[in-house]
Formats: sequence, C-alpha cells, structure tokens
Amino acid sequence: MKRIVIALALLLPLWVVADGDHERAKALFESGEILPLEEILKNVRAEYPGRLLEIKLEQKKKSVIYEVELLDEQGKVWELKLDAVTGELLKREQDD
Repeated sequence: MKRIVIALALLLPLWVVADGDHERAKALFESGEILPLEEILKNVRAEYPGRLLEIKLEQKKKSVIYEVELLDEQGKVWELKLDAVTGELLKREQDD
C-alpha cells in the first residue's frame, strides 16, 4: 500500500485542492475570515519538509480547518489539521 501511495504522489501536481474548496477558501480569505493558503503552506513546509499531496478545507460549526496531506522525506504520509484562522496545528497523524 505504501508503494502505491508513493507512486501516486510522484504523479500528482505539487498540491491538489479538493473540488469547491478553492472558491470557498478564496471567499473566506477575501472576507478576512481565514489566513491565506500561502501562509499556511509556508509554515507547514518549514516544520514538515516533503511533498504536498492534498489540501482540503473543512468548515465546521465554529471553525474552519485546513487538512494537509504530505509525503515526508522518509516516505511516510502525514495528515495535518490546521486552524485556518490562526494557523495553529490542531492535529498530526501518520497515515497507514
């Protein structure tokens, strides 16, 4: 399974935004409700070097969260959840 994920990661563009998230993120950013994606990614890359696989934007009842999936330099896939308003790392877990 890990080989499949790594193989797919090599075929993906630098990052992929789920359908509809781009427009929603743009609207939330323009209204000043969330940080720009560039700032979130700059901080993620500084702490977690590797290849970005996917970015999703989740809007919950009282919060907006970026889910960032990346492949680290050791070939491990990580999922990070960050507060889109503050940039704070809320959760980090390794995918199997």
